[in-house]
Amino acid sequence: MANISAVVSSIRNIMRQDRGISGDAQRLEQLGWMLFLKIMDDKDQELEVIKDDYISAIPEDLQWRTWATDQEGITGEPLIKFIDNELFPALKELTQKNKTKRAELIQEVFDGNNNYMKSGFEMRKVINKLNEVDFNKSEDKHVFGDIYESILLELRDAGNKGEYYTPRAVTELMTQMVDPVLGEKVLDPACGTGGFLTAAIDHVRSEYVKTVTDEQTLQQSISGWELKPVAYVLGLTNLILHEIDVPDYHYIDSLKKEYNSISKKDKVNVILANPPFGASIAEGVETNFPATFRCKESADLFVILMIQLLEDKGRAAIVLPDGSITGDGVKARIRERLLTQCNLHTIVRLPQSTFFPATVSTNLLFFTKGEPTKEIWYYEHKLPEGQKSYSKTKPIRFNEFEPLIKWWGNRQETELSWKVKLEDLNNFSLDIDNPDEGVEEVEFSKGEIIENIQLSQKRIASILSELCL
Repeated sequence: MANISAVVSSIRNIMRQDRGISGDAQRLEQLGWMLFLKIMDDKDQELEVIKDDYISAIPEDLQWRTWATDQEGITGEPLIKFIDNELFPALKELTQKNKTKRAELIQEVFDGNNNYMKSGFEMRKVINKLNEVDFNKSEDKHVFGDIYESILLELRDAGNKGEYYTPRAVTELMTQMVDPVLGEKVLDPACGTGGFLTAAIDHVRSEYVKTVTDEQTLQQSISGWELKPVAYVLGLTNLILHEIDVPDYHYIDSLKKEYNSISKKDKVNVILANPPFGASIAEGVETNFPATFRCKESADLFVILMIQLLEDKGRAAIVLPDGSITGDGVKARIRERLLTQCNLHTIVRLPQSTFFPATVSTNLLFFTKGEPTKEIWYYEHKLPEGQKSYSKTKPIRFNEFEPLIKWWGNRQETELSWKVKLEDLNNFSLDIDNPDEGVEEVEFSKGEIIENIQLSQKRIASILSELCL
């Protein structure tokens, strides 16, 4: 079994030697499509053994096993020419000769990605490192979580890429509390790298899938949409590794979906999502929404979109910052729509450092569509005793939610939980502090403060760069 973290570390160091790659974003994009192609080939070889009539969507001369697996194989200038002049052009037009859904996914990936590497010798070193991992071996497949965590942490630390990362403990909690069952349609319209969808797949498989027919039902029940190319490729790869043969996963801007065009066939039973907040939206996107809800804040528009996408009695769990649960004008009207069309039964308030390195206060909102809210239960999740904040080395853990899970089915007011009636809300503001406590100050070490400043500077530089394009 390969040491996954060592493989990732080696690849990172090799890519830094290549003059074609500039910065984290390009390195992650490069790793994304290479991982995807390697994993697709591993899965193809597995399916060729299991299914007599299975044929890969990728032509034989372009399959990873053909040009990449021989350690002494094509390298240097011929390798770069093959990738730039043969591999990418052919895969970007794959559906001209192959009309399958699998071919469509592959084409979509290569339409949105680039080969940045200029040295075929460094490229060969990266390929040989990736070949140390066999994604058909159960032990390597299971520790892929390690490689994924490593990539996700890098995304989080690469300035504006932080929007892709939701701590695994949070996705597991939200999924468990919403409890998607077999046959229900599950959607994440801001999918990132697929954390919520893979949590839903694992949950349904462990709780409800008993037969081959059940598995086929699950395969048709999971959907995701993602706008950013790096996150899209990683999310697609994640779903394939979770045994979804042809993921219903699309490279689209969810906010461009025409609000009034959403019909019954588009609606879903369950939504699990962490919509990007503070992110810029495409010019004119807000005009897709009714005039009373138009704004420039992506998270607020996602709330309106998700309410519309839910079926009657559909359930949702979403992450929202404090900025979206309070405020006047459009924000208040959006919350009014949420509270009148849905039963917002629970809000879990998280410590500021949960989404480290961001120090924004976040909340988990759980609601059911089809009946108005009468009262809201709040639960305040506390940091572990003796811990001042969450950090890179001390992230939030699922076992910390045990008191919340125990409370969930037998709700009572405690020093951590309280209940608010709808009529007691001021202008539909949901920013209700624990009545038993004052404001908690978040303390950071000197090193953490310096790291936060550096990451903030990266984000500002990235935003300025985008504005200057």
